[in-house]
Amino acid sequence: MPVEPERQPSTPRPFHPATPVVIGILGGVASGKSTVARLFAAHGLRHLDADAKARALTEEPTVLADLAARWPQVVARSAAPPRLDRAALAQVVFSDPRARKELEALLHPRIRSALLAELAAARAAGESVLLDVPLLLENGLIAECDHVVFVHADAASRARRAAERGWGADELARREAAQAPLAEKATHAGHRIDNSGDLDATRAQVAALLDALAGSP
Repeated sequence: MPVEPERQPSTPRPFHPATPVVIGILGGVASGKSTVARLFAAHGLRHLDADAKARALTEEPTVLADLAARWPQVVARSAAPPRLDRAALAQVVFSDPRARKELEALLHPRIRSALLAELAAARAAGESVLLDVPLLLENGLIAECDHVVFVHADAASRARRAAERGWGADELARREAAQAPLAEKATHAGHRIDNSGDLDATRAQVAALLDALAGSP
């Protein structure tokens, strides 16, 4: 019997609402928000990724110097050029609320400024945007969104994904404690994507939601 070729997902339909929109994502730690964000972006939305901007920012020499001055153990000086040890930084800030606040004070204003500049450029160009910001609710950027999507994943799925990242048993809880409660996030969202199943199921939900939004007045 001939072997059937591997099925490939169909090309996502471009998202063309009558008026460009900004869609924000909320969800728990390890719920798969980044995966869902990429699925939205595949439909042609401009993906504004706060984590990517943070990674770029922490590669800047002046920012690395600021981090090294405060927490010498988080910068690998033996590397050429010196680089941030992200695991070490996470260990510091997720175990010490004061350290986390200091890091946020250093990085968040610059990240927010960069996101708002890109958002303004997208609006001027008539592009719809996917706003992928871990602290969307906490930092007030939710006010920029026309629609907010809550990414749900059951506890078992989130625990499995956390383990796949190499996190210890308590790391998920520690990171969750640094954000708004899940129930509060859910109340601020008008739409829900269940990311507990396989990728095809999530992909279909994203496509259906965008079809519905494209047809909204």
